[in-house]
Amino acid sequence: MLWIKTFHIVFIASWFAGLFYLPRIFVNLAQQTDPAVQQVLLGMGRRLYRFTNILAIPAVLLGLWLYVQYGIGRGPGNGWMHAKFVLVVLVIGYHHSCGVILRKFEQGTNRRSHIFYRWFNEVPVLMLVAVTALVVIKPF
Repeated sequence: MLWIKTFHIVFIASWFAGLFYLPRIFVNLAQQTDPAVQQVLLGMGRRLYRFTNILAIPAVLLGLWLYVQYGIGRGPGNGWMHAKFVLVVLVIGYHHSCGVILRKFEQGTNRRSHIFYRWFNEVPVLMLVAVTALVVIKPF
């Protein structure tokens, strides 16, 4: 079980690293006017988004394995796990929204400024702090 936990944490950390960096690419895309530089940034964004997809799948599956197979977070007094599930769904939604935004940049239909993406970039930090606090503190 400890190896499963270890790999779950490693995949989560790697997934979030991608979710931290991808919106930074969006900030640069929103500011960039040079088509050649935009193409380079779009290529970086595509590769990073694809890589974060690959990382997200084992991260979520290993977490489910810990829940189903080992019962971590099940039973009375584990309300924190329900809150964590909600946050994980929100993280998956955020990840999906990054793909939607990337497609808008590819199609040239982005209408948001770099300031929006700077704030958008802070969302996964807040979600990671909340999930980590729930798992470590188990407040309810």
